[in-house]
Amino acid sequence: MNAVSICIIKLGALGDVVRTTPIIEALKHKFPNSKITWITKKESLEILEDNPNIEKIETLPIKNEEKFDILYNFDIDEEATKLALQIKADKKYGYYDNEGFPASFNESAEYYINTYFDDDLKTSNRKTYQEMIFDSAELPYHKQKIKLYLKEEDKEFGEDFLRLNNIKKGKVIGINIGSSKRWPSKSWDISKIKEFTERVLDLGYHPIILGGKGEEEDIEKLKSHFKSREGIYYADTKSSLKKFFSIIHACDVILCADTLALHVALAFDKKVIGLFFCTSPYEIEGYNQLVKIVSPLLSQFFPEKMDQYDKELKNSISVEEVLKALNELEKA
Repeated sequence: MNAVSICIIKLGALGDVVRTTPIIEALKHKFPNSKITWITKKESLEILEDNPNIEKIETLPIKNEEKFDILYNFDIDEEATKLALQIKADKKYGYYDNEGFPASFNESAEYYINTYFDDDLKTSNRKTYQEMIFDSAELPYHKQKIKLYLKEEDKEFGEDFLRLNNIKKGKVIGINIGSSKRWPSKSWDISKIKEFTERVLDLGYHPIILGGKGEEEDIEKLKSHFKSREGIYYADTKSSLKKFFSIIHACDVILCADTLALHVALAFDKKVIGLFFCTSPYEIEGYNQLVKIVSPLLSQFFPEKMDQYDKELKNSISVEEVLKALNELEKA
């Protein structure tokens, strides 16, 4: 029997690519004899390249010459929806471009697309992202895990970081300070990060500050603030996603906003404290590893004012709340 040829389109944000990986397990269960091609952007290549269940990864631009048995497009952005129309496949699920507007190939995909354009539905929605994309693919959802694969040489970066800094495992906490610039109030205010870092240091934790491109200024502020204190570490992972993954893999606990670090930490079975200021906590699948702390101001900003900067919002989760969650995770 010929293998079922499957094409997945998922271009979107890095975190969205990571949390779409559970779909592969479901596809392999339904189509054991299948070959999966995943189309994405170059910046997402490191997320997918070592996955043994992906036959081929293509990055934009592509020639669109191959014909597939099944196509799944999980993006509603125009670049992806137009591509979904161009690619030849016997059966298509997900989303396509309809005269400049996203539309769904199949009825069960409509719910997810409606959450983008109906604020009332987005507010009332209690389905996780994973549930919604599984629905759009017409596949049963059983909380299939996020999958990221690190080679041994990739893991060494994080392990060497701990060894060279004489950091002992057990109370290593990664503090990811940033988030997408699209949502300027999505992450904790730097004043709270300073206070929290001081408190966990006093509790015997080994804090590692994580930040990507665009967070250099805040990292320098933290270094200046803590210049007289030992035991706070800064991991330079800007040059490689794999380095970022490797540091998270080496940590015991991760503190972050609703961002890439959260999904990566879940993939590596880490304990995670997730802070939600202006995005829905219900859309995040926690796999019984995640403690969600939700701002009391969330309803004032989600979803209509998600793109606004607000100092009070960024400070609306207290250090005490996060320390309490950390204590609960330690006991679990």
